[in-house]
Amino acid sequence: FCVKWNVYMKHVHPMWQEPLDIPGGDRQSPIDIVVRKSVFDPQLRPLKVQYDPRTCQQIWNNGYSFLVEYDDTTDKSTLKGGPLEDQFRLCQFHFHWGENNAWGSEHSIDRRLYPAELHLVHWNSDKYSLFEEAVIEENGLAVIAVFLKIGKRHEGLQKLVDALPAYVISSSFSIQDSVVEFTKFDPACLLPEKIDDYWTYAGSLTTPPLTEAVTWIVMKQHIEVSHDQVGGRYLFPYSYVSACLNVSSYIFFSFFRKPTQLLQLHSLGTYLFLPLFVCLYCFICLKKE
Repeated sequence: FCVKWNVYMKHVHPMWQEPLDIPGGDRQSPIDIVVRKSVFDPQLRPLKVQYDPRTCQQIWNNGYSFLVEYDDTTDKSTLKGGPLEDQFRLCQFHFHWGENNAWGSEHSIDRRLYPAELHLVHWNSDKYSLFEEAVIEENGLAVIAVFLKIGKRHEGLQKLVDALPAYVISSSFSIQDSVVEFTKFDPACLLPEKIDDYWTYAGSLTTPPLTEAVTWIVMKQHIEVSHDQVGGRYLFPYSYVSACLNVSSYIFFSFFRKPTQLLQLHSLGTYLFLPLFVCLYCFICLKKE
């Protein structure tokens, strides 16, 4: 078991492998969103998403996941409006998933998890000069979260699936920092139709350094993807990797998905939603008995 565990530890986020100083604030993410207790905020504005597909550069496999990276040196792909006072530049998007198509999202809605969760990561270019600076500062990041549900084939996602050859994913877990060119991809195709229907709260990164620098914008409407698009070793390969290593896929999921946090003094707002009261509570992470 020790040998298998050491092999496993090479494939999780490298910063989880060492002792970590977890911020002691009250804004840790992810959280469980209780729909009936969310609050309508009339001050929230429509989101303004402007993505230029030409800023898409590459797919980077970092050894434990993959990121689609964008050129963030200019204001060509930006997010503003909604709960944001400043303009934010898109730098990358990635996914969080579990061992099967039943659960894998980080956030939950009324204690319900989705098969996967998409994160589009933006940084505040009005206040900060670099992503590396914004990630540790107040109001530094804005992340759009979109839930994925098994259903019909998603044509926009298929272009990404087709761009992930076997060596980038299956063998890439032993080839850290592998990169493949990936251009002219519009991430707006991964957003639901009703982008102005969302929850928002002030939270944190869900991977190290866990800084409380994130304005979360969680879409109420999910997107559908087919079983073939997320199955096997292609888009979400952890179940495949765990099978190859003969390590419990639950262990992979447990370390890739940060447990849901207790919400303290969060103000959860929604746009175009019935006025309701606010309260978010702790969702206990599933544990293997």
